[in-house]
Amino acid sequence: MRILVATDAWHPQVNGVVRTLTKLADAGQSLGVEFSFLTPQSFRTFAMPSYRDVRLAMPRPARIAKLIEEARPDSIHIATEGPIGLMVRRYCRQRKLPFTTSFHTRFPEYVRARVPVPSSLIWRALRRFHSPSRAVMAATPALARELGERGFDNVVLWPRGVDTHLFHPRAIDLCLPAPVFLSVGRVAVEKNLEAFLDLDLPGTKVIVGDGPARAALEEAYPDAIFLGERHGEALAEIYAAADVFVFPSKTDTFGLVLLEALASGLPVAAFPVKGPRDVIGNAPVGALDHDLRNACFAALDISRQDCVAFATNYTWEASARAFVDSIEAVGAVLPGRNGAEQARFVA
Repeated sequence: MRILVATDAWHPQVNGVVRTLTKLADAGQSLGVEFSFLTPQSFRTFAMPSYRDVRLAMPRPARIAKLIEEARPDSIHIATEGPIGLMVRRYCRQRKLPFTTSFHTRFPEYVRARVPVPSSLIWRALRRFHSPSRAVMAATPALARELGERGFDNVVLWPRGVDTHLFHPRAIDLCLPAPVFLSVGRVAVEKNLEAFLDLDLPGTKVIVGDGPARAALEEAYPDAIFLGERHGEALAEIYAAADVFVFPSKTDTFGLVLLEALASGLPVAAFPVKGPRDVIGNAPVGALDHDLRNACFAALDISRQDCVAFATNYTWEASARAFVDSIEAVGAVLPGRNGAEQARFVA
């Protein structure tokens, strides 16, 4: 089976959408599924307003059609609601082709953090974008329920995974005053990092990641350690060396970093909001509290072994199977394709 994924988020961006799609493709090999990607790398791009590190594509209809036809997919999935997603949606609608979509980003909250646009207008636009989709894939049951309540049709569950071969406990010393409170992710206004950096905590606060707010936060919080982007083994070692993972965001739909932290034996401190609440639930692997400082101290007493055991329930293989099963269940296979052929994996 060949699946073409259209996405406005792609390398060199470092975010949950890119990591999810990359891991999905890797895991697809064991299922005999070939993933290819239609990304900004095929088009001229421009810097996104308020976030110049993210570049948006300027796709042309003829170029989109050519790339899709060259890919010869059995199924088309639209991962993002940006210019590429919109143009691929148009291609499918004009030709009456089935497609699926996924919901990764809470754009109403993301936009509201930057400009005074009513959330209702953004939600209306998102409903319209996803309405022709055979299946709108959501990362957690709570998000799926919320989308249904907001008028989204055909919402299905697409759980996430974690690479436990990379993220696991190990003896690492950062040579920083303990305890080490760590946050990993995009350094941007919607991540609410000030809520973490303002806390009166012992030890050291460490921020891993980059983004438009980094320079201002480094200046405002000189006692915190900003390490910039880290990847692969270097990132995994930082997780393992910390004592608590602090997740101050209130807008994330899931938060892959939560699973990476837990797989590394790192308990979570977060607000009791949809992202961390959906991942952790009532499991004894995190402290969720409206007082984030209380959550940080409570997390220090959580068993690291319990965190590791919890993370083993999430695999990318299961995530990929759920993705493919949803496509097949809703009949989102293009005319003339049976979706059953086995193909060489293409990264």
